[in-house]
Amino acid sequence: MSRQAAFSRALLAPKVPVPDGIRAPRAPSAEARFGIYRNSVTVSLIDALRQAFPVIETLVGARFFAAMAREFLRAHPPKSPVLAYYGADFPDWLRSFPPVAALLYLPEVAMLEQALRFSCHAADAAPLAGGDLARLSPDRLARLRPRPHPSARVIVTRHPALSIWARNSDLPALAQAPAGEVLICRPAMEVCAQPAPRGTDATLKALARGEPLAHALPTQADHAAIFACLFSAGALIAPEGDHP
Repeated sequence: MSRQAAFSRALLAPKVPVPDGIRAPRAPSAEARFGIYRNSVTVSLIDALRQAFPVIETLVGARFFAAMAREFLRAHPPKSPVLAYYGADFPDWLRSFPPVAALLYLPEVAMLEQALRFSCHAADAAPLAGGDLARLSPDRLARLRPRPHPSARVIVTRHPALSIWARNSDLPALAQAPAGEVLICRPAMEVCAQPAPRGTDATLKALARGEPLAHALPTQADHAAIFACLFSAGALIAPEGDHP
């Protein structure tokens, strides 16, 4: 193990001895100095997770969240110096964390918070307006290959994660949102989440693969409802090198 790897491992593992090469010519000792640095790193990573998953902290309580975050960061140290993205593995990790096994909705709420965060930091792009398509012939519309907005995300939930998140985010308009598909997008300055019709996720994935609208919309789905949802959220942009 390299000296750098040993140093990084010791930072997040309290029982690991101070790495070789750490010296303290004056008081306090090398162990005490390294302990202060170790604690600062741990507190910073817990705070990064707290800011990324505020509703999760509300649901489980601040003290439990801090203890849970400490367990997570020891298993998943940062892979990038950009803390804005730290915690991408947190929703999946929650599924295998025994103390919250009974809270089946918790990983889905974390998925939603993660999608909101990634959407917030996504690239900007001008959304495709519904009026842009009104003048197209049916054949031209069927062959059109709009792309998902860079900030567009869909999560599929088995529990009312959007409703739980909304009730803990002071968003009463979404407090009764059902389980199912949730569309997240930031076409302008604000990230928005809304219930989405069944088939929205499949549609966006197909468009991301470059499929035309005629093939992207799943069969036995409400195409009009999917269109209305995507356009109201600003979740589509014009095809590359083409404009409707």
